[in-house]
Amino acid sequence: MKTYSIRELKPGMKVAESVYTTKGQLVLEAGTILTTALIARLSFYGIYSANIADAEAASQTAAAPKAMPETVAPNPSRASNPSYSQKVKATPEFINYQIEYNKKTSVIRDVFDQILNHPDATIDTQRVLQECSSLISMCKTTVDLFDKIHNMRLDDDSVYSHCLNVALIARMMGKWMHFSDEDRDILTLCGIFHDIGKTSIPDEILNKPEKYTDEEFMLIQSHPTLGYEILKDLPIDERIKKAALMHHERSDGSGYPQKLKADEIDDFAEIIAIADVYDAMTAARSYRSPLCPFQAISMFEKDGLQLYGPKYILTFLNRIASTYQNNRVLLNNGQSANIVMINTKHLTRPMVQLDDGTVVDMLNLPEWEIIKII
Repeated sequence: MKTYSIRELKPGMKVAESVYTTKGQLVLEAGTILTTALIARLSFYGIYSANIADAEAASQTAAAPKAMPETVAPNPSRASNPSYSQKVKATPEFINYQIEYNKKTSVIRDVFDQILNHPDATIDTQRVLQECSSLISMCKTTVDLFDKIHNMRLDDDSVYSHCLNVALIARMMGKWMHFSDEDRDILTLCGIFHDIGKTSIPDEILNKPEKYTDEEFMLIQSHPTLGYEILKDLPIDERIKKAALMHHERSDGSGYPQKLKADEIDDFAEIIAIADVYDAMTAARSYRSPLCPFQAISMFEKDGLQLYGPKYILTFLNRIASTYQNNRVLLNNGQSANIVMINTKHLTRPMVQLDDGTVVDMLNLPEWEIIKII
């Protein structure tokens, strides 16, 4: 048995000992074979290491037969077509968006540098808001916005691009929650500045592929406090400062740095926390592939109500799932299908229409899962 950091975990590894949260909730049972989604689940709970069985035992277990639903070969004509991601990236609209997106991340970098190097200078928050709004205006629909965000991914997403993504997602959440224009602007700025504390952490630690030392891990977890220290004396809305400080707090007290609970956490910080985790889950990382949006939604469905404010997480989940109504998806049994209707009681188990025209309710097929938008 050996302890591996989350960055060292690979699909197929076997968990040697059960993994629990700091509150004692079981996350993974001993003997579980890791998948990309399960590795992401550890990150979702703020667990950054696991005890893994020796390689020989893990390989033997990984090779053992596993019960799977009946496999149907994917439609060969579709298999020869570009993937959904490739099709999105090939459109002129995406290429233009990519150019503008990169310009916006440069603006955020400039604003952060100005704050860090000239803390007494005036911050042009209106410019930042205009840059974010212009990106949203380039998207025809909500699904178009999320498609573009998902496909801007890089394994080494910078702090600046992550902050931009969180700002865009949070602004959309503000719209879903019917916030005033002023509050949506503040929420957008909360997203932009939520991770500014990471600029105080050396890149070689932020991007380190190996296991963190205890000291390095403590430094990583200090970024909310570092961010608050950077922002606290600036003439900006207090909610922006609180979002930087509290976006890793969780309703059950399992978060950091202050282990706040429920009503102790600022409302805007709660929204940023949800946008932050969703963006992280659906982004590629050096140690795992990006999750399909439905896999991320599944994690929120299972655990979100105890970690986040109900009114925010429920609104987010219902709206983000509905975003993919009528989309084409790949199932874990190899079949492709169109989403016909979202099941409001179980968002990741919609009614789908298969390629042969059959309509099935995934609520009655618990072994089926959506693994990709295609």
